[in-house]
Amino acid sequence: MKPSTSSSSSSSPCGSNTLLTILFQSRSEACSNDSILRDLVAREFNAFLWISLIAVTALLLRKLFDLLRLWAKAKPIPGPPCPSFYGHSNLLSRQNITEVLGDLHKKYGSVVKLWLGPTRLLVSIKDPILIKEMLLKAADKLPMTGRAFHLAFGRSSLFASSFDEVQKRRETLLTELNGKVRENKNVFPTKAVDCVLERINNVMGKDSVDSRVFSQHMAFTMLGATLFGDAFLAWSKVAVYEELLMMIAKDAGFWASYCVTPFWKPGFWKYQSVCTKLKCLTQDIVQQCCNVYSWETGNLGKEVACGGPSCSEVRIVDNLFFEELNGHFNVSEEPYGNLMGIMFHGCLSTASLINNIMMNLATHPQIQDKIYSEVTMAQKDAMKEDQISADKLVLLLATIYESARLVSAGSLLQRCSLKHDFSLKSGHTIPAGAGLVVPVELVMMDDSTLGGDASEFNPYRFLSKAGEGSDIFLRKSFSGAAQKFVNLGESSFTLNDPNKSTAFLPFGSGIRACVGQKFVTEGVAMLFASLLKQYEIKLHPEAQDTSKPNNFGLQLLSSSHIVFVQRNS
Repeated sequence: MKPSTSSSSSSSPCGSNTLLTILFQSRSEACSNDSILRDLVAREFNAFLWISLIAVTALLLRKLFDLLRLWAKAKPIPGPPCPSFYGHSNLLSRQNITEVLGDLHKKYGSVVKLWLGPTRLLVSIKDPILIKEMLLKAADKLPMTGRAFHLAFGRSSLFASSFDEVQKRRETLLTELNGKVRENKNVFPTKAVDCVLERINNVMGKDSVDSRVFSQHMAFTMLGATLFGDAFLAWSKVAVYEELLMMIAKDAGFWASYCVTPFWKPGFWKYQSVCTKLKCLTQDIVQQCCNVYSWETGNLGKEVACGGPSCSEVRIVDNLFFEELNGHFNVSEEPYGNLMGIMFHGCLSTASLINNIMMNLATHPQIQDKIYSEVTMAQKDAMKEDQISADKLVLLLATIYESARLVSAGSLLQRCSLKHDFSLKSGHTIPAGAGLVVPVELVMMDDSTLGGDASEFNPYRFLSKAGEGSDIFLRKSFSGAAQKFVNLGESSFTLNDPNKSTAFLPFGSGIRACVGQKFVTEGVAMLFASLLKQYEIKLHPEAQDTSKPNNFGLQLLSSSHIVFVQRNS
């Protein structure tokens, strides 16, 4: 028994040592694995840091390369030296931009560069030949323009910066608007005219009416009736829609001027709230159109048979904004963004044109009297009493063109080429991404193109005698052509196409020119023909011009008080 006890007791320490050895080895292996894992994590983290460093460095080098490339390509373009790190932005913000560009063009020539910052190059072009070339090669809009529409109305495909994104929809819109002109060539929507005339009757009891406000209402009524039909005129929320649209127009350029969307500003969220309300109202008026013309809500974008004379007025909403042919719609776009954008842009530009026409007619009563005679004679020749051929209203159309020339909707025509450099015939190379502007007022009031009366109102410059060719800008004074134009119905004068002149730019030019020019000019002509048949437009004795310069270029409306006088006939 003792030997076995001794053997048992002697083997116990060996077993304990073996167990400790195994535990120690296991712990050593675990520590070794942890060390390997930590080392692996450290290596992966270091690799991530190196990759990030290389990527950031490459990005910064690319930015630096692009900056140096921009500076190198812009160096040959003439222009004043930069006064500070912020370039000439402070100069442009303090003074009228047209006056600044006018002085610079006198000093540096037809092409002038300005730096608005280290990476923001602005090039102004004044020569009409170079302008025409530039507008054909630079088809993109400045990013700020697209940002203004995106912030207000969401993603849309009519007002994006890149021309590639808008080309298809612009072609569709052009087809629809030209079709609209052909369908209603001699008739402007009757209810829209009645609505405007009713508005005039409501203000007849007052001493005067603000021309800016009234022009805005006329443009809003005209465009809304065209896009949405007669249902728009009977809509109970039409006044609220107009108010919200003008509120957005007032602040759109300001919020778009931020390089980073200012989410931290309470005013921005108030602005977004107004935009959301406008979107809801747009949905409501589209639904009203669907109800009035028995459209099915789920079938917007498919042609539906509808009766009544106003069906064509509403079909533009159907065909244009919901790609019915291919059945596909970009889900990233705001479905009502194009509608709101057209109302926004169309109302501002059309209101500016209408306001200028009214002011010119009020300050030139002899022209207004001759247009009235022209309208009266055209009405006698019409097959129906309420139909007038716009082709016969040559003096009225010339007045529209002249009013658009003297005060365009914006002080600058803005373009850029986002992806590609291009060269002008003058030898200047314009780098990609540079902002290109045309000082419209300087170009369209240049004495070298129009003669000594370039700054004067003279619609006869757009008229010529049959057989004398098509001299676009006739340099005729009122004492000459006006006396010969007594009997307009029997005259041999014809209207020249102003777009053949490189110096006529109120509707833009090139491949991104205004697609609604013909539609708007003929619609406004029909509106004024109906207006002048019943009323004479006069300035209030105490009227004052309260126009202010606008460097954003979104709105340029002078404001004065006018009076509508009922005609005796």
